[in-house]
Amino acid sequence: MRKLVMGCAVAGLIALSSPSEAGPPVLLGTLPLLRPVPKVEVGMASWYGIERQGMPTASGQIFDKDRLTAAHRKLPLGTRVRVTNLKNLETTELMINDRGPGIPGRVIDLSWAAAKQLGFLDAGLAKVEIDVISYPKSCDWRLISTNPPSAN
Repeated sequence: MRKLVMGCAVAGLIALSSPSEAGPPVLLGTLPLLRPVPKVEVGMASWYGIERQGMPTASGQIFDKDRLTAAHRKLPLGTRVRVTNLKNLETTELMINDRGPGIPGRVIDLSWAAAKQLGFLDAGLAKVEIDVISYPKSCDWRLISTNPPSAN
């Protein structure tokens, strides 16, 4: 009986209370969907430099072997990545501004300056780990897979 009386009292209070001054929610537009950042990619890196110096890259920028840039097959142009040489653990941050590498079995082609910072100029190749730091603001998300790029 006590529960019935309390329930009726609460219902009465709700019924007699003044209507809320808050109106229906106003939609200001849809919120952007959160995009998953690809997982770490591991694979072989090479470098290029002198033969491409001064030539346009896929992004339209002129290639400069002394800038920290790289070519990647799938990451959007303008993506910032951290590359770590897994042999010596040297790390550098750079921007993807070109497409490549053109040789199967390699995941990224670094500028001369990036390869120098990672310590594999003489070797020419290094096993690296690639972490995405940020995507460009103007990225077309329909073109990005939610899966990490393959190592082909």
